[in-house]
Amino acid sequence: MDSPTPANARISIIGAGPGGLTCARILQRHGIAVTVYDRDPDANSRNQGGSLDLHEEDGQLALREAGLLEEFFALARFEGQEMRILDPAGSIHSHHVPDEGETARPEIDRGQLRDLLLRSVAAGTVQWGRTLESVSGPADGPRTMTFTDGTAAEADLVIGADGAFSRVRTAVSSATPQYTGVSFLEARFDNMESAHPELSELVGKGSAHAADGERGLFAQRNSGGHMRVYIMQRVPADWIAAQGLSPDDTEGIRAYLLGAYAGWSPQTLRMITDNDGAYVDRPLLALPVPHTWEHSAGVALLGDAAHLMPPLGVGVNLAMLDASELALSLVRSSTVDDAVRGYEKSMLPRSADIAQLLEGGAESLLDVPGPDDEEERSRQPASAAATDLACQVPTALRPPA
Repeated sequence: MDSPTPANARISIIGAGPGGLTCARILQRHGIAVTVYDRDPDANSRNQGGSLDLHEEDGQLALREAGLLEEFFALARFEGQEMRILDPAGSIHSHHVPDEGETARPEIDRGQLRDLLLRSVAAGTVQWGRTLESVSGPADGPRTMTFTDGTAAEADLVIGADGAFSRVRTAVSSATPQYTGVSFLEARFDNMESAHPELSELVGKGSAHAADGERGLFAQRNSGGHMRVYIMQRVPADWIAAQGLSPDDTEGIRAYLLGAYAGWSPQTLRMITDNDGAYVDRPLLALPVPHTWEHSAGVALLGDAAHLMPPLGVGVNLAMLDASELALSLVRSSTVDDAVRGYEKSMLPRSADIAQLLEGGAESLLDVPGPDDEEERSRQPASAAATDLACQVPTALRPPA
């Protein structure tokens, strides 16, 4: 089949997260029609996760192409760029305070970012409650999308923006995410100033990170007086069951953690003992490195569907950059096939280079900062981890429905 022009093509995006919606918004800005399918029943059916920082060189660049950068700045928390490196005793080893007017990595709640993007696309663009089951059909199209509700639809291009367990990816790749050896427990804190003043003082206005070589804690302020803490351990993926516990046994898990973190100060242990509600298990997964596939004119992948990596500050930012580049390639190319080839020519080498750099990087979240790199850590690795601890872990790692 001859590849259609993008203006006349049936383009479908699977996944209404930041990547999928960024792609849809930019396509619509240039007059290209698109439909987005998402498995959530509606836009408000679940919590979207914590806070993330958008970088000038990728996430913000994509928002500029989407015509949304100023609206993002109106919502962003610039004070959230503050970063503290603590030791297990709670002493501050290094402290990055953003300069006045610094815009390199402002924070925004993931839910606020998605709402911003949802408001920007045409009414009816997103079809909710549509869980993709499979993509079939010839490589050069058209492709048939089959949904779990028994319905099907044809598309000349199916864009997989559906995260770690992407169903679109299975149409072009047999790769599956693998456990990295590091697991997180997410703990939530509400009403920080009134209910958790000591933790509020310890963490500051942004994020705080402490580690002892085997385990760590990463605290991240969200908007509305909320905070999330990620309890990081080098453990088997099934460690909760191996201890004879269940995910909803909050007191049992807490008792285990207090033993594992024995020797940490009462001040830092508040991140384990004072949370509001249950813990959430978040094992960290990654795709093989490098992850490539045979070109298909009818399928394109972006974000975690293409290159799931450890949470070291690249997830949503790369997804939005991918989305922008794919959309602009469709705008500027004469055929869908040319557009996908052009996009993959830049995306695949970039993602392979970054994935190789970060391979095994989940372990670095547990490293103890040395005297020569504490200041650098305060500005980059732990701060960068904040991006994905909130935006990649809570959503992209959830198993398929």
